[in-house]
Amino acid sequence: MSEAEVTTEAPDSFDGLRALLLSRHDAMPKRLKQLATFALEHPEEVAFGTVAGIAEHAGVQPSTLVRFAKSLGYDGFSHLQQIFRDRLRERFPDYRERLKGLRSPEGHHVHAASLLEGFAGAAALSLDRMRGSVRPEELARAIETLAKADTIYLLGARRVFPVIAYCAYAFGKLGVRAILIDHVGQLGPEQLATAARRDAVLAISFTPYAPVTADLAAGAAQRNIPVVAITDSAFSPLVTSADVWLEVAEADFGAFRSLSASFALAMALAVGTAEKRAEG
Repeated sequence: MSEAEVTTEAPDSFDGLRALLLSRHDAMPKRLKQLATFALEHPEEVAFGTVAGIAEHAGVQPSTLVRFAKSLGYDGFSHLQQIFRDRLRERFPDYRERLKGLRSPEGHHVHAASLLEGFAGAAALSLDRMRGSVRPEELARAIETLAKADTIYLLGARRVFPVIAYCAYAFGKLGVRAILIDHVGQLGPEQLATAARRDAVLAISFTPYAPVTADLAAGAAQRNIPVVAITDSAFSPLVTSADVWLEVAEADFGAFRSLSASFALAMALAVGTAEKRAEG
């Protein structure tokens, strides 16, 4: 390693890492400079992508990621990746902090009517965004993929679990065989083990992405099971596993993000799938 590739102390925050990369950028070897630029432009992909996926999108070899991390003083790439993941957690504070953020400078909470107006506004903005981000041809492909499946396996955790649970309800009412992967007892892999190529997976995850959803979707894709994904970015870990993916970027009010667009899209997929089957 050249002197330009070595540092003695790894930054323990994203701001510190960013400052280090900017200060050393010009002195870095070509591939490390290329990777540094990519990391700063696409921090979400670095946070949740795989080594192979990040390397492919950055245009470098997978081994470059390890060399890059060690040149900055980290034990390995997973150590560096944790800094990017911590950044996302800071962007989405815990619920007590979110409540504090809704208080006025005098310490008073936002009036109930203002809360309703704020959340209604975020919901409306989410729906407007979705109309522009979900392309009709991709929606049609997603519906066709799900309609062809013998069984649809439903993946979603944490904040989006209500959406995927609604899908289980809607598909059941519409006569479409679907299985909800609830991951009770950490049994998600076993629940998905019966899926075959004639089936399909519908997976939903937004920043900060649920690792279990990304891992199970990737496992299904490796077994050549079609995956339809609903996610919020082209750099989501679900995208690399998906045969077709639909983009939904939910707006927030006081760091509480809406699920309105996600529910609307879920309804469209369920009803569209049932209609497509009826045509056959």
